[in-house]
Amino acid sequence: MGSDGILKNKCKRRRELKNITKRKRLDPKLFKRLPAEIQKDTSLLKYWHSRYRLFKRYDQGIKLDSESWYSATPEVISRMIAERCSCDLIIDGFCGAGSNSIQFALTSKKVIAIDIDPIKIELAQNNAKVYGVSDRIEFIIGDYYALAPTLKADVVFLSPPWGGPKYSQKTTFNIDDIMPSNGGGKHLYELTRQITKNIAFFLPKNIEHKQCISLAGPGNLAEIESNYLNNRLNSKTLYYGDLITTNN
Repeated sequence: MGSDGILKNKCKRRRELKNITKRKRLDPKLFKRLPAEIQKDTSLLKYWHSRYRLFKRYDQGIKLDSESWYSATPEVISRMIAERCSCDLIIDGFCGAGSNSIQFALTSKKVIAIDIDPIKIELAQNNAKVYGVSDRIEFIIGDYYALAPTLKADVVFLSPPWGGPKYSQKTTFNIDDIMPSNGGGKHLYELTRQITKNIAFFLPKNIEHKQCISLAGPGNLAEIESNYLNNRLNSKTLYYGDLITTNN
């Protein structure tokens, strides 16, 4: 085994030991009440403690998988974005467990929610039922990149994977760090631009601003909105096209 393999095994073992330590510290009664994915990986506990910020109706039957715990948009932020993106037809290109799609369904007439992962779509369908908006969302299991050339909408919302929680360790997040195997964030924007100019791009708090502004192209505007949660910067939303509300 090479040095890289040894290092990976050491890191894996370290994570396992941390999980075991956390399990021992937890009240056994509380541990049994935790979702299975958090019992398996106690590093997700901090997200569970914020479950009502993710979904206010969490106790009414919300379901998430491991990835969704750290990738779901907090409800107060998703609601703010949804109000700004209100329209007849909006596409959520990477819907995940449905945190954004649900809020879009409350402000827009119809939502097309896409995800390549069947499990995510199943979770999103369940969560949409909890919020009573299933009738306004069309769920599609598929690859947004493959579907994009066939889609039409008034607005497209993009919240692609950022590469896991470690994104925040970077001083600056590069736009092309987004799904690099698919061509990066610039390609994703250009692909979406074929559907509509009205794009809302949900990005990490440490995203490089100049790159995002340059996506709009010469002579066009982009608006950066900083999203705060409990007085701490959580993320940023880039608005393009008619979604812009300022001339600055």
